[in-house]
Amino acid sequence: MLYPIGIQNFEKLREGGFVYIDKTDRIYSLAANGGYYFLSRPRRFGKSLLVSTLEAYFQGKRELFKGLDIENMEKDWTIYPVLHLDLSGKAYSSLEDLDITLDQHLSKWETEYGLQTRYSKADARFKDIINAAYETTGHQTVILIDEYDKPIIDNLDNPELQEYYRKTLQGFYGVMKSMDRCIRFGFLTGVTKIGKLSVFSGLNNLRDISMLPQYADICGISGNDLHKYFGESIRELAEANGLTEEQCYAKLAEMYDGYHFCENSDGMYNPFSLLNTFAGKVFREYWFETGTPTFLVSLLKQTGYDITRLAENDVEIDSDMISGVNDYINDPIPVLYQSGYLTIKGFDRMFGIYNLGFPNMEVKKAFMKMLLSCFAPVPEKEGNVLISKLYKALVAGKPEEMMRILEGMFARANYQIQGDAEKDFQYAMYIIFELLGEYVQTEKQTSNGRIDIFLQIKDFVYIMELKVDASADDALKQIEEKGYDRPFADDPRKLFRIGVSFSSANRRIEEWKIG
Repeated sequence: MLYPIGIQNFEKLREGGFVYIDKTDRIYSLAANGGYYFLSRPRRFGKSLLVSTLEAYFQGKRELFKGLDIENMEKDWTIYPVLHLDLSGKAYSSLEDLDITLDQHLSKWETEYGLQTRYSKADARFKDIINAAYETTGHQTVILIDEYDKPIIDNLDNPELQEYYRKTLQGFYGVMKSMDRCIRFGFLTGVTKIGKLSVFSGLNNLRDISMLPQYADICGISGNDLHKYFGESIRELAEANGLTEEQCYAKLAEMYDGYHFCENSDGMYNPFSLLNTFAGKVFREYWFETGTPTFLVSLLKQTGYDITRLAENDVEIDSDMISGVNDYINDPIPVLYQSGYLTIKGFDRMFGIYNLGFPNMEVKKAFMKMLLSCFAPVPEKEGNVLISKLYKALVAGKPEEMMRILEGMFARANYQIQGDAEKDFQYAMYIIFELLGEYVQTEKQTSNGRIDIFLQIKDFVYIMELKVDASADDALKQIEEKGYDRPFADDPRKLFRIGVSFSSANRRIEEWKIG
């Protein structure tokens, strides 16, 4: 089977014999109703392929749709002029970058429709082109814009450049409203819907389908798709990894399933990770390797967001906020959701509150590794080595060895803990234990207080109390006085009580004791 990894062109995919998950019935529904649409999905989720499929459809390329649902639904196959603007594939870091990209597209269209450039402004040229396409062909124009928000997302931490891009794009996209009589269909994709930046203020008739149930699976691969199209792939992957087919399905679901784009919808698999897994026959964190959310991690730290809530699926957000990004500086959660790092886990219909959490193990593990490099002196590429060493010590019941590893890590000269020392140190320890993949909680609630770090595995229970600028004896004393260990009095597993003292002055673990 040929997997279309990195192929975003529908024509190339179909002519090359690559596997294609048929979504054309949803495409026909969109086209039949007309209008302007917006779809938000995480990166590498098939947005560009969807846009390319729409382009082929509106260009009347019937032969590419042979055997697909839409072949029997569409009768006319009218050929429309299509203006396809793709803002992906480029880093936007200067005032000229967006202007150059727009000029490249506009110049191509002007040549195609025999226009002389009359204006310097991109919006005025765009208006001329839409009108010329309509007048020349006798058919209304189709406008497809892929990754509309890429220039702005690239500059969330650069307000000046962000504002320049916002104004440019606002005027450019606003042309569609004034030229409505010449436009048959408009479709825009992006990662986020940035409400506060008012990019769409001039296009107020845009219909956001990002969270509509009928379009929840328009991108990505559903569980039904997995069984329908990839039976042979499952058998090969299972055999290569020493799994049964049932175990293979379960492993794929744990790693890559779990994206929900509206309440009560079926989970969706990340297509990029799934296809890479089938092609290489190895389970890895493929999606996260293609781009790391360094700005988002910095934002979490700057805003003081309680990161322990992320892994515990304890993130709540009002329904009015989830579909738009209005104040990402103070609230990073909508950006994390729309970017694919969090997804819908539940919905309180009475109060309109969404519960969010990591969609799957791939995202959780990779994001935690990124957080680790932010809160602890561990380079991102060394996270697995550290976790492997700690895991071996834990399962062997060797807390002294575990603590020596942690002590050595925090003793690195380049560690510069900043801000709230106690919170940052606790977060670093929490992330480390969360990455161990076992049962871990920070500040576990008991009748007498909260345990900082609590870990239980098959043969051992670990209770760890963290103190900043206080002694390890003080930490052990709190465990005893609060009775954190009492619930395990009759537990046959061996219990380790660990007191840890962290010095904010020296930025390292000052001492530790095991009681």
